[in-house]
Amino acid sequence: MFRVKTSGVCASEIHFEIEEGLIKRVEFIGGCPGNAIGLSNMVAGQPIKDVITKLKDVKCGGKNTSCPSQLAQALEAHL
Repeated sequence: MFRVKTSGVCASEIHFEIEEGLIKRVEFIGGCPGNAIGLSNMVAGQPIKDVITKLKDVKCGGKNTSCPSQLAQALEAHL
């Protein structure tokens, strides 16, 4: 299990598991529960690189980042 502190978003951390290049599980600590659970369910089983490509530059409101973008950054750092 990897644990990453976030910056500039409502969630304070992202926890994730990787298995054979696929995202096994993601959990956002804090933030918007429905969105976090939905996003976690959508990326489970997906290849890391595909998720990074889709989520890397997603913005939240007027912020320069978002929980999805923070997940993409964490996955990039993992690679």
